[in-house]
Amino acid sequence: MALHVVDGALLACSFGAMPSALGVTPEKRSSIGTPAANILDHLPTKNIRPFGMCSAPTNPQVAAATTAAAGVLTPQPCIPCTTTPWTPGVPKDLLAGAPVLNDTSTLACMWGGVITVTDAGQKTSHVP
Repeated sequence: MALHVVDGALLACSFGAMPSALGVTPEKRSSIGTPAANILDHLPTKNIRPFGMCSAPTNPQVAAATTAAAGVLTPQPCIPCTTTPWTPGVPKDLLAGAPVLNDTSTLACMWGGVITVTDAGQKTSHVP
């Protein structure tokens, strides 16, 4: 059974160089006392923090640096570009009017990366 994702959960991006922590604003509190996430917690820098360096060739900064380096892939600082909510979440369980975020959901970055949850931030609150 999947775990409910909370503030501080660890995230990974398929094009990021290091993990990041999810930020959840305190207006969403779960029964375990930690701000819990829903699928709308996808805003760059507010919820989705940088993953160190980005190596996505579709990222304009990476593409420009790679071109300047004669075609040698040149990672650049990650600035997440997450414009759509996490999918699929848990549609049957709503939190602050949106489906709960579980640790099997994924988030797309506009530069081609796929963001996943590597640690939900807690181990006791399960969701379908």
